[in-house]
Amino acid sequence: MEKKRTLIFYKDYFIYFFDKLPEQVKGKIDEVLYILVVLERIPVKFFSHLTGYDGLYEVRIAYDSNIYRIFCCFDEGNMIVLFNGFQKKSQKTPQEEIDKALKIKAEYFEEKNKQNKNEKK
Repeated sequence: MEKKRTLIFYKDYFIYFFDKLPEQVKGKIDEVLYILVVLERIPVKFFSHLTGYDGLYEVRIAYDSNIYRIFCCFDEGNMIVLFNGFQKKSQKTPQEEIDKALKIKAEYFEEKNKQNKNEKK
């Protein structure tokens, strides 16, 4: 299948989350990330915009009775930048996890802007 998007793992935030998970959950996450890369239209079941949080999205994974979320954003059109992930234990997404993702997102774009300025010098 042709790639529609590219995934980037910003620093080790996602990897830190991913490495601690059971192998079956890792497999499910790999499947969902593959869907993000190859499908033209990603089903809302797997991917959703967080309303009111300025370009922040969440990747949604369900395995057995557990729910996992990975925060991300778009950059340069079709590039998805993955940030932090967590296991969801309540109906509502914890504000501290959203705040962490927003902080990481700001860090990513700040770092990118610095790189762009340095390259133009």
